[in-house]
Amino acid sequence: MSLAFLRFALATLLIAPFLFTEKNKIEIQKEDLPWLFAIGALMVTLNISFFYTGLLRTNVTSASVLTMIIPVISVLLGWTFFKEKVYIVNLAGIALGLLGAILVIGLPTLVFGEQILPEVIIGDILIILASISWVAGAVLSRRMLKKYSSLTITTIMFGTGVITFLLPAINEYLQNPGWPSQVTWLGIFGLLFITIASSICAYFLFEWGLAKIGIIQADLFHYIEPPIATTLAVLILGESLQFSFIIGGLLIAIGVYWSTLLKKDHKHHRAHRV
Repeated sequence: MSLAFLRFALATLLIAPFLFTEKNKIEIQKEDLPWLFAIGALMVTLNISFFYTGLLRTNVTSASVLTMIIPVISVLLGWTFFKEKVYIVNLAGIALGLLGAILVIGLPTLVFGEQILPEVIIGDILIILASISWVAGAVLSRRMLKKYSSLTITTIMFGTGVITFLLPAINEYLQNPGWPSQVTWLGIFGLLFITIASSICAYFLFEWGLAKIGIIQADLFHYIEPPIATTLAVLILGESLQFSFIIGGLLIAIGVYWSTLLKKDHKHHRAHRV
């Protein structure tokens, strides 16, 4: 929670000045504040809390592949709330991408009869909850993007994270006041990276992209995460690269293409809407 507080506190300090320029000045209506704070609570507070806590109990590759639930939920919610068109080719792309993700991490250990620790199961459930909270926030965000800019929503999201993570961070400091002195230069670099790349760039670009395309297309790009996570695990953690990873990566690439790019030119195809 201390990491989450510092991450979004720094991100807020860096992004807030751009919000107060004349070009980006906008009056926020009082009736929209609860919705804007709800977006921050879902996409920052709950998403990060569930993800960080779950990551303590499971591994990186499992966490990355479990985020594949995001496109599935996005398709259902985008279809239900925004009447976004879903074609058979898009559903085929989702299925193909999911199959590729499974190949990337290997078949579930249950298939081989291996025992899974309850702690790992809890971690996996928390990762799924993080994915659900993200999609719920994205649905609300899509509605607010009709009235407010991506920069406005992103700044309020970060501010919500600062407020909600403050008390847990104080509690962690009271329990272990000496933890700041144990932070290494690598830890500081990591904090700066997730502040700039994983917070400011990632959140803002997602909101900006969400304003340009539908929630289904935006969240389908989560299929790119497993091969990236596996690649980094190979380079940083020294894990072996299996042939199934290469095949799975190709399937994910094709799945993303079928699910998103073909949708733009779908008028040239004779697939059915579902």
